[in-house]
Amino acid sequence: MQPADLQWVRASYDRVADNYVAMGVGDLAPAPWLRAVLGAFAEEVRALGPVLDVGCGPGTVTAHLAGLGVDVSGVDLSPRMVEHARRLHPALRFAVASATELDLAEGSLGGALGWWSLFNLPRDVLPGVLTSLARALIPGGQLLLGTHVGDGEIKRTEVYGMPVTWTTHLWQPQQLTTLLSQAGLETVAELRLPPTPANPLVPALPAQMVLAARRPS
Repeated sequence: MQPADLQWVRASYDRVADNYVAMGVGDLAPAPWLRAVLGAFAEEVRALGPVLDVGCGPGTVTAHLAGLGVDVSGVDLSPRMVEHARRLHPALRFAVASATELDLAEGSLGGALGWWSLFNLPRDVLPGVLTSLARALIPGGQLLLGTHVGDGEIKRTEVYGMPVTWTTHLWQPQQLTTLLSQAGLETVAELRLPPTPANPLVPALPAQMVLAARRPS
């Protein structure tokens, strides 16, 4: 199922991509807890097979995992984000694709990520994407999901100094663990992070969470 606002979201990320990269959004250097999560994920999936970074943006996390010895590639809805990813990380593989359009063979991945990249998906669309990613994992493979915590939605009209048209869908941890379970995965770890204040270009963010879930062996 395609989100009704997919083209608006794609255009918005294309519009902010240059500023996003220039501002170093998603830089892992000041985020030791997130680096720790990615390190544990890499340790779990490194020997299992290819990993797909869904919604990779300019490839920051993709490159970090590659540096940890993971066979990883990235896809993103935004062609401009993918241009940046290919320029910044020419040794890695990136493609333009929506999370809702992936044609993944069953058991083809050792791991997958939705690293703050699936929160734009409407509530009736996300379950299908999670099921598709879960099906693509080999037994023992893991899905790592990062997103915003809360209830309801936040309509964004300006981010990173540029006008945008997208909705941030908030989720409670139990809601997502239920969706992961329905997709056939078992949650193995959960990290909660506090809200972050606004700055002149980035709005305040609600609490954050990272969930790791495994396809049973």
